[in-house]
Amino acid sequence: MKNKSGRFINLEEYVSINGIKQFLFHRGTSDDNPVLLFLHGGPGSVESLFTQAFQEKWEEIYTVIHWDQRGAGKTLMKNLNALPTMDLMLQDLFEIIRYLKKKYNKNKVVLLGHSWGSVLGSVFIKKYPEEVAYYIGVGQVVNMLENERVGYNKVKQLMEQEGDKKSIKQLESIGEYPGEKIVFNKEFSHKISRIRKLQGKYNLSAKIDLSFWKTVFKSPIFKFSDLIAFMKMFKANKEIFNFLGDFNLDNELAGYKVPIYYILGENDWQVPYTIAQKYFEKIDAPNKEISIIPDAGHMAMMDQPDLFFDALLKINNVEMKNH
Repeated sequence: MKNKSGRFINLEEYVSINGIKQFLFHRGTSDDNPVLLFLHGGPGSVESLFTQAFQEKWEEIYTVIHWDQRGAGKTLMKNLNALPTMDLMLQDLFEIIRYLKKKYNKNKVVLLGHSWGSVLGSVFIKKYPEEVAYYIGVGQVVNMLENERVGYNKVKQLMEQEGDKKSIKQLESIGEYPGEKIVFNKEFSHKISRIRKLQGKYNLSAKIDLSFWKTVFKSPIFKFSDLIAFMKMFKANKEIFNFLGDFNLDNELAGYKVPIYYILGENDWQVPYTIAQKYFEKIDAPNKEISIIPDAGHMAMMDQPDLFFDALLKINNVEMKNH
């Protein structure tokens, strides 16, 4: 039976996962489609509220599941004291995949990780490759320290080209950035938000502006408590930010047992696509493909929804052929 949204699958639910109730949002057109689990960014910044901005076409080829992670969104508001560590996150993800496989009668799921979600996804597929059909990295993080160095140098270069003395002055007033090691304390969080603002001015990073909030408020699943969760994001994810500060995929072998696909925005200098592109060349996997989307930044699926979908469709077709 179809529902108001006209989607065969349209479900919001809280599921008992790893000792707490966690929020899942399912959308799709057929039980036969592969199940794609979307790992949001942040840490702590849910993307279940943005589905209507990019996902409609995806639902023709995948059953798309958004999970508000521990320490984020609706899951955080239900469990204010159940805060994430990397071990808990990996266990949560493992149990959610098990739950989805059973619910949709699948052997494996497709994992799509965006930004911080690409960190969680990359670590997970190394640990549990047998659970995942293939992995899609979007705004793929490889090395957090390198990210910030490259992104800083890019915005500085553009300011100098433009002769934008005011912005250069603002950049210089931040002081040394990012330093030798990233420690997500108050001082660094303040610096990073100032850097993002300046990068935003040059369309190098995702903007939290009026259109961002309009999309949030229009979401069919939006509640005002989601805003409270957004404000609690940094405090709730302290442990995860510490993990992220030291994260570097180059510290281990780039061998994977599942096919790897990257979809990167050519204007993404928040998580510079050039770093992921370089790492991609080293990857050894059963299959691998990279798509670089023109005129798209860190939120590539929202910046260029049609081109992003074309990249997804291509991946889906390759995987269908291979199986």
